[in-house]
Amino acid sequence: MACRITELVLDCADPERLAAFWSEVLGYVEIGREDDGSIQIGPPGAGWGGPQPTLLLSLSSDPRAGKLPLHIDVNATDRDQDAELERLLALGAKTADVGQDSTVSWHVLADPEGNEFCLLRTRIKPL
Repeated sequence: MACRITELVLDCADPERLAAFWSEVLGYVEIGREDDGSIQIGPPGAGWGGPQPTLLLSLSSDPRAGKLPLHIDVNATDRDQDAELERLLALGAKTADVGQDSTVSWHVLADPEGNEFCLLRTRIKPL
């Protein structure tokens, strides 16, 4: 038996803001709050330990230095890449330049706190 990813932890200055953003991006709901201000979001009805990993937005005042060494890739489930890009930008994502050239098939974006993520081209089936 192998391990599987159950949650991703993202340090942030404003867990409330990022929880709202990532909940809209992923179709997640809030599933818990910690006394330290951290907020956990995940798929509706599944919670922690379900088939998809949850996202823990952990309150931190540590400054971020440079590009994240790990980032999230997302794929649209119900629209093409261009329509999903418009939706993500309307939610507060910004385009980001991490050195990619114009020939790549994905869009590099940043969430409201500047954490990079990529919108890939392929549309996938929802769970």
